[in-house]
Amino acid sequence: MHDQDIPAILDIQTEAYASDLLESEAIIRARRASAPRHAWVAEDDQGVCAYLFAYHSRVGKVTPLDGEFRTPAQPDCLYLHDLAVARRAAGRRIGPALVREALGQARQQQLRFSALVSVQDSHAFWNRMGYAEHQPDPEHAAHLHSYQVPATYMVRPLQ
Repeated sequence: MHDQDIPAILDIQTEAYASDLLESEAIIRARRASAPRHAWVAEDDQGVCAYLFAYHSRVGKVTPLDGEFRTPAQPDCLYLHDLAVARRAAGRRIGPALVREALGQARQQQLRFSALVSVQDSHAFWNRMGYAEHQPDPEHAAHLHSYQVPATYMVRPLQ
């Protein structure tokens, strides 16, 4: 992902999410800046058609909507914060391909888990990708309410 990809990412975000879930351009830029090795895009002949933001975290910690990516001293998981695919690219399995790439890199970095928050009825998609519901740490459970929609914390082992 590069700075010039941000306008397309904002467009895809607007297509993919309810207005309550949209993150500002400043937040998107901060996400890229804080974890540039874990910010990916996919492109087709029209340009950026999907993106994924992730960062190193610990199982049980939930990043609130608009919250900062805070990498702990001893991460054990790759937290997938945001995956979205443009409508024009729907059905091409681009989302799963981005996730597989991210998880492959997480395994190479010897992380043991991946975690995320599922929103907008994406639970079945994430189940197919190997994720299952998991109780977040008590001090982070309230962060699920920041999404203002039903949100489920999910984890999958990487080993």
